[in-house]
Amino acid sequence: MKHFLLAACILFAAGCTSAQTKKYAVTKTDAEWRKQLTAEQYAVTRQKGTETAYTGKYWDNHKPGIYKCVCCGQELFSSTTKFDSGTGWPSFWQAINKKYVEENDDNSYGMHRTEVTCSRCGAHLGHVFDDGPQPTGLRYCMNSASLSFVPKN
Repeated sequence: MKHFLLAACILFAAGCTSAQTKKYAVTKTDAEWRKQLTAEQYAVTRQKGTETAYTGKYWDNHKPGIYKCVCCGQELFSSTTKFDSGTGWPSFWQAINKKYVEENDDNSYGMHRTEVTCSRCGAHLGHVFDDGPQPTGLRYCMNSASLSFVPKN
């Protein structure tokens, strides 16, 4: 039994280490991220924070355009898939490309959710839920602080 517990701990630690050391196309030091981002952007994207509902600059944005990762500029969501979810955060029923976002289990705060991160730099964007509109039934509930918006000309 003792050896089983030891092996389980080693496997768990190995899994945690590999997740923490994932290589992204865009990597920066903590100091570089802090220099590039505002305090709120850093707290959300690099420390997995959440902005207060109805306070972000894009929750009520209805202009046509593209939403990009504030950290690396990767295109993430189109205004054509944005909808009013009534939650106070910008919500989308689909990413521009499924390869541009990663979904990870999030069991923080005593609940199970699916975290959404940028596949290019690992920035925390928000969470995805299965209570969105058709055709996908998904609600990508994002933080405005994790996004930059490029209006369509």
